[in-house]
Amino acid sequence: MEYAFLGGPGSGATLRLDYRAFAYAGKFVVGAPGKAVLRTPDGSPAVPEWKPDEPLPPAVEASAFDDDVVAAVSFSPDRTDPDCCRLRYVTVHVARRGEGLGPRLVDRTVSRLAADGYDRVKIAVNNPFAYAALYKCGFAYTGERTGIAELVLERPTAEVDGENGTAEVDGENGTAEVDGENGTAEVDGENGTAAVDGDSEAAARDESGGDRYRAGLRAFRDGDRDLDPVEREFVAARLEEGEERGGRDTREE
Repeated sequence: MEYAFLGGPGSGATLRLDYRAFAYAGKFVVGAPGKAVLRTPDGSPAVPEWKPDEPLPPAVEASAFDDDVVAAVSFSPDRTDPDCCRLRYVTVHVARRGEGLGPRLVDRTVSRLAADGYDRVKIAVNNPFAYAALYKCGFAYTGERTGIAELVLERPTAEVDGENGTAEVDGENGTAEVDGENGTAEVDGENGTAAVDGDSEAAARDESGGDRYRAGLRAFRDGDRDLDPVEREFVAARLEEGEERGGRDTREE
C-alpha cells in the first residue's frame, strides 16, 4: 500500500468510500477537511476478495466508490490554535482491520502535517482501548476533556516514532476508529484489546509519560460514563501493571 496526501484543509479533496466497508464514509465526501489515504499503487481494488453483507441500492453503482483505498483520515486546523491540527475521522476497511493500517496512516499524516508547519496534532478519545492504541502511537493525555467522557490527546509533530512500535487494536476483538466534531476515537466490537508492533527494547523509559498515561486511565475509571465490564477490566489491569513497573513508560509494552 502507498501513502497518498490528497490535499490539505480547504483543498476540496473528497473521497467516495463504500459505506458498507468504512465507518463514517459519508464524512469523507465533505471537501473542507484535508484528507490522506493508504491505497494500492496501481489503482486496483484494495480488498478484491471482500464480499459485502448487503447489496447497494439500485441507483448506486459500485464503480462510484474509490475501491483502491484501504484506510483514510481527515483533518483540519484547531479552531482556536493555528499551530495545532485535529484529526477528525480515521477509518479502515472492515476486512483489513487489526493490521496496524490506522496507526501507520496516522504516523505518515503527522509527518506531513509537520512539513506543513503544524507543531502539534490533537484527537479526542472516548474509550480506553482507543486511548491505549493512540498513546502507543505517540499521543499523550493533555488533562483536557471535551464532549461526553472524551479525553483530549496530543502529539508533537516532531516526535514521529517509527522504531519504538506502533499500536493497533486487535481486529477480532475490536478496532479503533475516529469520530466526532473534535475527532473522537471509538472501538468497533465488544472486546477491544490494544496490541503493539515494534521493538519494545527501543522504547524510552519516561516516568512522566507513564504518569500521564495512568492519569488518563483513571479519568476513564472515575468519569461520568459507566464503563462496560471489559473496559473496566482493561483499565484495572493497565493501572496495576503501571504500579508494578513503578512508573515505567507504558510504551515499552
